[in-house]
Amino acid sequence: MADTLSVDDTHARSGDLRDAFLRVRSATEKLIGDCSPEDCQIQSMPDASPAKWHLAHTTWFWETFLLNEQEQVPYQVFDPDFNFLFNSYYEAVGPRHSRPNRGMITRPSLARVLEYRRYVSDHVMQLIDDGLTEAQNDLLKLGLAHEEQHQELLLTDLKHALWQNPLSPSLMKQTNVNAMPHVEQSWVQLPEGPVSVGCDGNAFQFDNEGPAHKVYLNGGQMSSALVTEKDVADFIADGGYSTASLWLSDGWARIQLEGRTAPLYWTGRETEMMVFTLAGLMPTDDHRPAAHLDFYEANAIAEWKGARLPTEAEWEAFAKSGAAEDGNASEIEAVPSTHAPFRSVWQWSRSDYAPYPGYKAPRGAVGEYNGKFMVNQYVLRGSSCFTAPRHSRVAYRNFFPAHAQWQVSGVRLARDA
Repeated sequence: MADTLSVDDTHARSGDLRDAFLRVRSATEKLIGDCSPEDCQIQSMPDASPAKWHLAHTTWFWETFLLNEQEQVPYQVFDPDFNFLFNSYYEAVGPRHSRPNRGMITRPSLARVLEYRRYVSDHVMQLIDDGLTEAQNDLLKLGLAHEEQHQELLLTDLKHALWQNPLSPSLMKQTNVNAMPHVEQSWVQLPEGPVSVGCDGNAFQFDNEGPAHKVYLNGGQMSSALVTEKDVADFIADGGYSTASLWLSDGWARIQLEGRTAPLYWTGRETEMMVFTLAGLMPTDDHRPAAHLDFYEANAIAEWKGARLPTEAEWEAFAKSGAAEDGNASEIEAVPSTHAPFRSVWQWSRSDYAPYPGYKAPRGAVGEYNGKFMVNQYVLRGSSCFTAPRHSRVAYRNFFPAHAQWQVSGVRLARDA
C-alpha cells in the first residue's frame, strides 16, 4: 500500500504533491500486478466491484472533480461514456450504471482502463506543475485518500471473487502469518466523565471524523487484545451458531437462512479448519485476530464471552490510552506486516453511523462522499492489514451494514465496570 503522504501542508512544493500522487496511483496498479484480465473482471456479489471498475472509478474521480472543474489547463475528457460507466453514487454528477451489474462491463477492456489511468494521471501532474489553488489542493488530498480507500476495497473485493473458485487460488505471496505471538489479554479501565471524540485541525481528515465534541462515559473496561481465531473456534465448538439466545433477532434469521456455521472464508479440510486468504488457504491460528466477522457475529461472540461491543466513544478513549496489544493479521506480502495497534482488523462498535453534533456535509457533489450514508449502518474503528497506513488514525470512522462480512472486520470486547 502507499506510504505516508506529505500533502497536509497547503504550501507544499509541487514536486512533493506530484510524488504523492504518483505513489498512490502506482500503488493501486501494483495490487493487480499478478492478476489476469479475468481476475479484474469478476464481480462476485452486488456489494463488491470488479478490480477493473476500481481502477477506472478512481480515475473518474480525478477527471470529474479536479480536471473538469479547473481552468488553468485545457482538458478534453478521455471518453464521455465513462462518466456513466464509472460514477459510483454521485447523484449530482448524473446517471450511472447499476452497481450490481458492474461485472457486466466487459468493455472497455482492462488495457483501455489502464490507458485511461495514464491519460488522466498525465493531466493531473500537469495541473500540479502549473500550481494548484487552495481549493484544488484540498481536492487533491481528498482524491489521494479516496484512491487509498479503493485500494483496500480492491483487495477485499478481489479476495471475495477468488473465494468463489473451488481451487482456492493463491494470488500473492504468503507472509509468515502462522508464527503469531501470544497476546496476553487484560482489561483496561476507561475514564468516567466527559471525553473528547472526533477531530478538528489542519491535518487531513474525512468530513465524518468531526467536529470534535464531548461524550460522557460511565467508566467500563475494554480488552487489550482482539478476539482471536481460537476464540471463534471455541465459539463454534460450543454451539454458538446454533444458540439463538446469543444472537440479535435479525442476525439469527440471517444465519438460519444462509445455513451459516462459521465465519466467511472458514472451511473444513479433513480434520483441520482452514481460512482462505489472498495467499491461498491457511490453517487457523490460535493467536491470529479473527477477521471477516459481521456485526451479528461480533455481537454474538461478545455475548458468549459475557461481554459486549464498545461504543465508538469508548473505543476512541481506549485507543488514546495506548493500551492495545493487537496481533498481526497481514496475509500477503504486498500489504505492510506490522504489530502496531489497530493495523490488524477493523473493530465493530455498537454505535450507529450518525453525524457528530454540528456536522455539515461539504457543499457540492463531494458532499455526497459520507453524509448521505449515515443511516442503517454501524461504525467500525481502527483499520485493517489492507488499509493504507496513513488512514490508521484514532479518529477514523468506517461504516458498514450489520451483515457485511467481506471486509476485514473483527472484535474488541468491552464490559461494564
